Amino acid sequence: MTSTFDIRSTAGRFRLVALAEAVSWVGLLVGMYFKYLGTPRTEIGVKVFGMAHGVVFIAFVVTALLAGIAFKWGVLTWLLALLGSIVPLGSVIFLIWADRTAKLSAGVTRVTSGQPLDSAPSAT
Repeated sequence: MTSTFDIRSTAGRFRLVALAEAVSWVGLLVGMYFKYLGTPRTEIGVKVFGMAHGVVFIAFVVTALLAGIAFKWGVLTWLLALLGSIVPLGSVIFLIWADRTAKLSAGVTRVTSGQPLDSAPSAT
């Protein structure tokens, strides 16, 4: 059994980058608060998290493209993934939806015969 964030798998890499993208969004939003509304006003948060978010945003788009190819996503799923990269914390919302709808699992099929996936039907 593999971990949810196992970077050896495409789904694990996508999950990790999606969460990093959300964290960078939060950092950028906090930085923007202190730049425009905070006391004292400072731009350091925007400078640090702006660059970090830009890098992680590009990583998210690339890993979303790779995941879409690996899991054979349809056009709607591609669009939702890209929209999730633009909306603050949208990557987490997309990630939850993709996990619930099995968009991050390859080749999973339902077994209706009651047999486990790794066992052959018995000859009895």
